Amino acid sequence: MSDHAVLHVKGRVLVGPEDVRDELWCVDGRITFDRPAAEAVTVEGWVLPGLVDAHCHVGLDRHGPVDAATSEKQALTDRDAGTLLIRDAGSPSDTRWIDEREDLPKIIRAGRHIARTRRYIRNYAHEIEPADLVAYVGREARRGDGWVKLVGDWIDREAGDLTACWPRPEVEAAIAEAHRLGARVTAHCFAEDSLRDLVEAGIDCVEHATGLTEDTIPLFAERGVAIVPTLVNIATFPHLADGGEEKFPRWSAHMRRLHERRYDTVRAAFDAGVPVFVGTDAGGSLAHGLVAEEVEELTKAGIPPLDALAATAWRARAWLGRPSLEEGAPADLVVYGEDPRADVRVLAAPRRVVVNGRVIG
Repeated sequence: MSDHAVLHVKGRVLVGPEDVRDELWCVDGRITFDRPAAEAVTVEGWVLPGLVDAHCHVGLDRHGPVDAATSEKQALTDRDAGTLLIRDAGSPSDTRWIDEREDLPKIIRAGRHIARTRRYIRNYAHEIEPADLVAYVGREARRGDGWVKLVGDWIDREAGDLTACWPRPEVEAAIAEAHRLGARVTAHCFAEDSLRDLVEAGIDCVEHATGLTEDTIPLFAERGVAIVPTLVNIATFPHLADGGEEKFPRWSAHMRRLHERRYDTVRAAFDAGVPVFVGTDAGGSLAHGLVAEEVEELTKAGIPPLDALAATAWRARAWLGRPSLEEGAPADLVVYGEDPRADVRVLAAPRRVVVNGRVIG
């Protein structure tokens, strides 16, 4: 297909969960619902806006930053799975060059992780002490695309378990600084202890959120704080616990408990009105291209299929401030052979992926 070909997308176009149209066109990389005069190439099927992975790390692997060729492979893997919008929830690599590539997903960056000294995965984060938190949050807010990523808790070797990383006054000041600079803040949190302080300090989102309880879920709902559960990552907790059993038995037992109640935690949050979005945590120890698996995991937790689909499609795009299938929007969409609303497992087999109006696959 040439760069300037007009694309006619027909079948069942899911403009919204219940808003289904018969067709749209892609002209000069943009969506239009007005039939153009030019001859068009036709693609047919069930159509969704490009999927969102709201917790994905392009430019990172289990050892730290990766080169451009590896970053490209990661982005291509996500794209071919239908993920066309990524919130990169922390990466030490400079991936701005991806913005110049019209065949790759669009990325919303959160800068580099900000962690407490020796309290996170080696080579991933700025590792600092609380006195420097405001300055580093300001730095990453300026470097990112409207998000900053904190590490809210991690294993404390002296305690032998997960503990909160930041004192309340410092985290309040840091979140206020990010907001002053127009950035939202999210935090990695596995355990229970850090959640109340972070939410009351004004945080916008929490990643994983396995430590939510009946005490903190209402607080998240009241404040509108979103969660990105990354259930495909939480599935690895038993393996991690086994590896740490001898040295950190309390931590291992804690991780197993968090894993055992993961589905109940996510469903309770959803039922309380906490916004839930799809994220895979790809790019550390997890492979890229897992967005369909994460959507299916949300349904296993008891989230209705249409809501799980919205969490990677229309609702996720609105949350991130990006358009879906609307007039003048970038023509980023995925075509399926069957209705994904009827069975979210359809997401695992895109028929066509369209990026900026070009059929990629």
